[in-house]
Amino acid sequence: MSPPPALDSFDAIYTHLLASRPPPLLPSASPSPHSKPLTHTIASLSLHPTLEALLHILNSDLPSAHFLCRHMQNKPAWEGMYIHGLLHRVEGDYRNAEAWYGNVAESEAFRNSWSGEGEHGLENAKVFIRKIEKLRKEKVGDKAELEKESGREIEALVQWCKEHFGTGRFEDATKAWVEPGEKERAIAAKMIVGGEGWRQF
Repeated sequence: MSPPPALDSFDAIYTHLLASRPPPLLPSASPSPHSKPLTHTIASLSLHPTLEALLHILNSDLPSAHFLCRHMQNKPAWEGMYIHGLLHRVEGDYRNAEAWYGNVAESEAFRNSWSGEGEHGLENAKVFIRKIEKLRKEKVGDKAELEKESGREIEALVQWCKEHFGTGRFEDATKAWVEPGEKERAIAAKMIVGGEGWRQF
C-alpha cells in the first residue's frame, strides 16, 4: 500500500476531504473538526479566504470558516457572502442560509452553482435547503441524493473561486476583506451586547 499523498496544496487537501466523507449536508454531531491537525494545515497554505473557508467547511471546522466569512459579508465579496450562506446551510441554520442565498442570487458565483436553473435558481436552491431541513427534522428524503446535490453545489463554488483567485498563496488576506454593512454591524452588536446571545455552532 502506498503512503497517503502529502497534504500540501489546496487540491491535495480538497481531494482528501472529498474522499474521507460525504459532502456536508446535516450538522455534525461533534463541535470539533473532523481533523484538528488539518485545521492548521489548511490555514498554513495562506489561500484566498474563500478557498480556505470552503476547506474548513469540508473539514467541519465551522468556527474557522465563520471567522473568514465574517470578513467577507458585504458586497462586492459576493462569493464570500455565498459561502456564508452555504455555511449556515451546513450548520442547520436554514432561514439564515436562505437569506444569504437571496442576497447573492444575482451574483456570478451563485449563478455558476445553479447555472442550469435559469431564473428559478434561487427558488430551486431554497427548495434544496428545505429538503435538507425536512430530512433533518422529519427523517424524510433521499439522503444520498441530497449529499450528491450538496457536493455538486460545493464543487461548482470551488471551481468558480479557483478560476477567480487561484490556489497559490494569498499572503495578505485583508485584501479580500470588506467593511460590514450597517445591517451586519447591528446584528453583531445585538449578539455581543444586546442579549441575543453568542452564536451557536
